[in-house]
Amino acid sequence: MTLTKPGGSVRSVAHSSKTTAATVALTALLLAACATSHVMLGKARPPISPEEVQIYDHPPPGPYQEIARLDTSSQGSFSFTAQGKTDAIIRRLKAEAAKLGANGVLLEGIADQVSGSIGTAAGTGGYSGGGGIGINAGLSRKIGGGLAIYVGQ
Repeated sequence: MTLTKPGGSVRSVAHSSKTTAATVALTALLLAACATSHVMLGKARPPISPEEVQIYDHPPPGPYQEIARLDTSSQGSFSFTAQGKTDAIIRRLKAEAAKLGANGVLLEGIADQVSGSIGTAAGTGGYSGGGGIGINAGLSRKIGGGLAIYVGQ
């Protein structure tokens, strides 16, 4: 691509296909990392605000309609504590339910899932001996699911 500056100077700008491909791949990875999926069980309703969605740990009293089964994880939330990961699950479930017009999520469960580990080690050595130290930390994320519902008629 060629750019012309107001003073008349011309500058050529080249885009690397490798850079573009890397950007697309990274974007897809980030989107997949925080994806919430749903399987429709009923008819979607007009979207609402996630703040209007209630979380239920038992079926609500009175009638409700099943809209979809939801699944998500805390992956990509940059939360390190169990509570932070749980909060990320709840936020994502409420956001997905709101997109489908559900005003409730009947929580089916939240659990830990091992997602890898990180390790590092260092050591020294010489003619008469050596030593070293290593550290390893397990990584986990939370996974959760529920039933997107519409409470009321």
